[in-house]
Amino acid sequence: METLELKKEQLRLAHKIILRDGFSTVKKIAGIDTLPISPNQLLACVVVCEFPSLKVIEQKSYVLHDPLPFKPGYSAYRDMPAMIEAYNLLENEPDVILVKGEGILHPRKMGVASHLGLMLNKPTIGITPNLNLGKVELGKIIFHNEICGFEVKTREHANPVYVTPGHLITLGSALNIVAKTIVYPHKLPEPLHLVHKLMKRRVRGEKREDAKETQEENKINVKEEDKTEEP
Repeated sequence: METLELKKEQLRLAHKIILRDGFSTVKKIAGIDTLPISPNQLLACVVVCEFPSLKVIEQKSYVLHDPLPFKPGYSAYRDMPAMIEAYNLLENEPDVILVKGEGILHPRKMGVASHLGLMLNKPTIGITPNLNLGKVELGKIIFHNEICGFEVKTREHANPVYVTPGHLITLGSALNIVAKTIVYPHKLPEPLHLVHKLMKRRVRGEKREDAKETQEENKINVKEEDKTEEP
């Protein structure tokens, strides 16, 4: 799809975003994020925790081949297919999903957290370390004269994170839930911190597998060369 078509779709879908709580209680909470691991591979990881204990229940990962290229403002179109595949591997359905990325704090109120929440029909919260839009006034993020999220300082002497509703959640609930997922000294909410740890393990595993494959290929090549030698 061309950028103009993507923009039109985002504007259309933004009207479907609901900023009301789509849950009565939260017993399970998930974190989800993606990481490019090669020019044509995108790793998505999801971790589900008990809430509020944050004990890990389940974790899954998925590698998407040949993802769409990254476009600022349209990252959901690259990240979401991998995220959905990883999410679909879960046996434990979370009540709320923390998504690394923007929610309604987006030029068209359709960041990856909002888009993913809409596609999965699940409550989502966007968490980002960078404020790309709006301005902060007394801890509230104001964009187009509306409160679109909050600045949250999770650790002393560290930059804040920015919390924004995605879908099926209120501003207040988003802030309240994120506050209960902070585990010192980690900067990110614990489900996302655990996702990043899982990503590192998966990447190390991929590198070990690549190295193993290379060794096996070298062994095969040596054997083939031995066969071609004259007795």
